[in-house]
Amino acid sequence: MASAAPSRSFLQVAATEEAVAPPLRVVQIEGLVILKIIKHCTEFSNALVTGQLLGLDVGSVLEVTNCFPFPIREEDEEIEAEGANYQLEMMRCLREVNVDNNTVGWYQSTILGSYQTVELIETFMNYQENIKRCVCIIYDPSKSNQGALALKALKLSDSFMELYRNNEFNGEKLREKNLTWVDIFEEIPIKVSNSALVSAFMTELEADSPVTQSDYDRLKLSTNPFPERNMEFLIECMDDLSMEQQKFQFYYRNLSRQQAQQQTWLQKRRAENMARKAAGEEPLPEEDPSNPIFKPLPEPSRLDSYLITNQVSNYCNQINR
Repeated sequence: MASAAPSRSFLQVAATEEAVAPPLRVVQIEGLVILKIIKHCTEFSNALVTGQLLGLDVGSVLEVTNCFPFPIREEDEEIEAEGANYQLEMMRCLREVNVDNNTVGWYQSTILGSYQTVELIETFMNYQENIKRCVCIIYDPSKSNQGALALKALKLSDSFMELYRNNEFNGEKLREKNLTWVDIFEEIPIKVSNSALVSAFMTELEADSPVTQSDYDRLKLSTNPFPERNMEFLIECMDDLSMEQQKFQFYYRNLSRQQAQQQTWLQKRRAENMARKAAGEEPLPEEDPSNPIFKPLPEPSRLDSYLITNQVSNYCNQINR
């Protein structure tokens, strides 16, 4: 008789599944959640707003089944503490009515794609401490008003997060990891899902009359105001990128000057050692750690230049459309 397989506890099974979890492929969002995000971001289109995403992490699919908005951010510490208490209270209330209250990320609004900032990366890293796979839903009300749903799901790439945790955003590490400015964020495909009742209701609402050419003509909305604003943002980004390049030019100029000083010092030390050797004396070391010319110069971080380059590419793509 074959021996029975050893039983495993639920925690052991869960730990095994988490260790071999497949990569995230799709973000599945319910239609009602998208409508909530659009409503919140449109009502405060002049300000940047954020909210919590709730749902389930199922294999390679991240299901977003609910969301709620955050209060408008303020600099006051007491107001920030109230905002944190508000989030906890909202999640407690959702749990009491048996609604999904597992945090899977957050959403935020943007203006013409101006979302690639250091603050977004820091928020991602804070979420990653407790949630291994989280996403950020970016919604652009200004672009959506022109007839295109500007909604995307983003996550940080694993290679970028490793460098960011170790604070190794220098040229050597970037070349070692083969990380370029396009490898910071990964866009995850979005799949909109609805319940059977909602789908049936939407079918009932469909008009019986056929679509005419005049109906399509109404979809051709003007986009003239946006190239001008995109150009303004693009010029600002180019100015910022020029300042970042000046930082690196200053660094490499100082590095060349330091290397020249080191070579001059080494030549003098070697000549002195030759004279000491001829006199039968012990030679001096060719490097002096106490000498300031041997102190390594800190290399500026390339993170800001990478983010600015990403923004420049984003604005150029929007202008070309």
